[in-house]
Amino acid sequence: MGPIVLASRSPRRAALLKQIGLEFSIIPGAVDEPAGLGGPGTVAERLALAKARAVADSLERGLVIGADTVVTLDGDILGKPADSDDARMMLTRLSGRSHLVVTGVAVVDAGTGRSIVEHEESRVWFRTLDSDEIDAYVASGEPADKAGAYGIQGLGAVMVEKIEGCYFNVVGLPLRRLAGILKSFGLDVLEMNR
Repeated sequence: MGPIVLASRSPRRAALLKQIGLEFSIIPGAVDEPAGLGGPGTVAERLALAKARAVADSLERGLVIGADTVVTLDGDILGKPADSDDARMMLTRLSGRSHLVVTGVAVVDAGTGRSIVEHEESRVWFRTLDSDEIDAYVASGEPADKAGAYGIQGLGAVMVEKIEGCYFNVVGLPLRRLAGILKSFGLDVLEMNR
């Protein structure tokens, strides 16, 4: 099996892996391909697998974890905002409504090429935000690198009314689903933390 590698620069994903006791290295899996067609689950899985494969192809052994999170509203995928105006527009659309957060998770065995990819969905409800609140949140800088222009694990938490589904999925890495995939590769997260 070998070492575990996270194919992501996300400090949030790294913190979540540490939270469940995994020892891993980080090699960002850069992918330039557009999301392409398909529903949010298909898009998130495709990008997660592309990131994991990009890293796995450069290694002789190890399990590579890739993930990609998309936020969808009214059939539109809201990615990372291009700039402050884009972040404002996204937050205005999310205000007072519910949206879907979908994270694709892929694990690739670099030695064998075997891969498993799945996705998790959570529904998130935002309270109604006024324009001053949106401006203040955008000015904080937090929306810049986050799908849907918010982070539930940070200041963005004050905008969230409730969630239905996996909280960790909204942060960017559904831990229960990941643990299930890792178990398929012979790595039991609970056993290794004994």
